[in-house]
Amino acid sequence: MSYLIEHWQPEDKDFWQNTGKKIARRNLWISIPALLLAFAIWQVWSVAVVNLPNIGFKYTPNQLFWLAALPALSGATLRIFYSFMVPIFGGRKWTALSTASLLLPAVGLGFAVQDPDTSYITMMVLALLCGFGGGNFSSSMANISFFYPKAEKGTALGLNAGLGNLGVSAVQFVVPLVITAGVFGALGGEPQTWVKDDVSKQMWLQNAGFIWVPFIILSTLAAWFGMNDLASAKASFKEQAVIFSRKHNWIMCILYLGTFGSFIGFAAGFPLLTKSQFPGIDPVKYAFLGPLVGALARPLGGWLSDKIKSGALITQLVFAGMIAAVIGVISFLPANGEGGNFWGFFACFIALFALTGLGNGSTFMQVPVIFLNMHQKFAQQGLVSEEQARLNATKEGAAVIGFTAAFAAYGGFFIPKSYGTSIDLTGSVNAALIGFIVFYVVCLVLNWWYYARKNAEAKC
Repeated sequence: MSYLIEHWQPEDKDFWQNTGKKIARRNLWISIPALLLAFAIWQVWSVAVVNLPNIGFKYTPNQLFWLAALPALSGATLRIFYSFMVPIFGGRKWTALSTASLLLPAVGLGFAVQDPDTSYITMMVLALLCGFGGGNFSSSMANISFFYPKAEKGTALGLNAGLGNLGVSAVQFVVPLVITAGVFGALGGEPQTWVKDDVSKQMWLQNAGFIWVPFIILSTLAAWFGMNDLASAKASFKEQAVIFSRKHNWIMCILYLGTFGSFIGFAAGFPLLTKSQFPGIDPVKYAFLGPLVGALARPLGGWLSDKIKSGALITQLVFAGMIAAVIGVISFLPANGEGGNFWGFFACFIALFALTGLGNGSTFMQVPVIFLNMHQKFAQQGLVSEEQARLNATKEGAAVIGFTAAFAAYGGFFIPKSYGTSIDLTGSVNAALIGFIVFYVVCLVLNWWYYARKNAEAKC
C-alpha cells in the first residue's frame, strides 16, 4: 500500500465526490484524536499545579502561575516551526512523529510529581516539554487544510480544531477523577497522602501524566498506518516563507490571537484565577466546562461562516461580544477581598469561551478565502496560470493557518502571566482584564476595516 498520493484535486467536483472525500475524511478522523491528545498534554499543568501544594510542593502563587503558563510559551514557539513541517516531511509522517513525542512529557510528569523534592527547575523543564502538544496544532491544521476544497475548509478545520480543542476540557475533567485512584496498580507508583480539614486523603497525581500514555501509543500507530502524504502539498521552507511578506498574514495573526489566544489563555489560567479570587470555590469542579463550550462552539463558527459565506461577519460579532463579557467579569469580581459573585463571574467566562470558539472557527474560514481570492487576482492579471494560482493559494493558506496558530498560542502564556503580574503590582486582576478589552477593540476595528465592511480590501 502506498501512503503517498500523487494526484489530488479537491476543487474538481468529480474527483472529490468519487475519490477525494473518502480519503480526506479518513485523514480528518485520525487527525482529530491525535490533536485531542496533544491539547490534553499541553494543558495538563493547568490542573496539576492546583494540586501540587496539597502534596508537599512549596511553591509561591507566582511560581504556580509560571508552571501553568510555560507550556503555552514553548508550545507557541514550537508552532512556528511545526507550521512548515507538513509540506517538508508529509502529513502522515509528521503526525505520527509529533504524536509519539507526547510520551516524553506525559511519562516525565508522572515520575516527577511522586517526589516533593523534585526541583522547581525540573518542573519547569517538564512544563516546557508539554509544549510539544501545543506545537502539534499548527501542523495538524495545515495538513487537513490541504485535503479539503475551499467550500468545505471552514467546516473541516472547525471539526479538526474544535474536537481537538476538547482535549483541554478532557484533561480538566479526567485528571481530577483519575488522581483519586490507583488506576495502574503497583505499576503506577505509591499514592501521595495529604490532610484537609483534619482528614487524611490519598492522591495519585502521577496519573495526570500516565493516563494518556496508552492512548498516545494507539494514536501514533493509527496515524502511521492510516493517514496519507500528499505530493501536491510538498514545499520547501523558502517557498512557504513568502507568507512573511503578506500583510494579511500579520493581520490574521492579531485576530487569531484575540480568539484562539484568548481561548487557550483563559483555559490555562481559569483554575488558578478562580482559586485566587474565590478561595471558597473548588475550581477543578468547574474548570473543564469553559473549554468544553469553547471547543464545541468552534465547528459551529466554521459551519456558520461557510453557510453565510462570511467569516468576517461572525468574527465581528465575536469581538463585540467578548468586550461585553470581559466587562461582565470585572463587575462580578470581589473588590478589596469582599463581595463578588462567583456564578456571575463563571457565566461571563462561559460566554467568553463560547465566543472564542466561534471566532476560532470563523477566522480559520477567513484565511483560505483571503489567499485564494488574492491568488486568483494574480491569475486574472496574467501573472500565473489558474492551476498555479490554486496551488500557491493552498500552500500559502496552509502556512498562514499554521503560523497564525503559532502566534496566537502565546496568548496561553500571556493571559495567565498577566493575572499573576496584575495581582503582584496592583493587588487585583482588573488591570489585566482592562488590557484585554483594549486589545479586543483593536481586533474589532482591524477586522471591520480589512474584511467585514462594504468594499473592504479583502472582504470575506
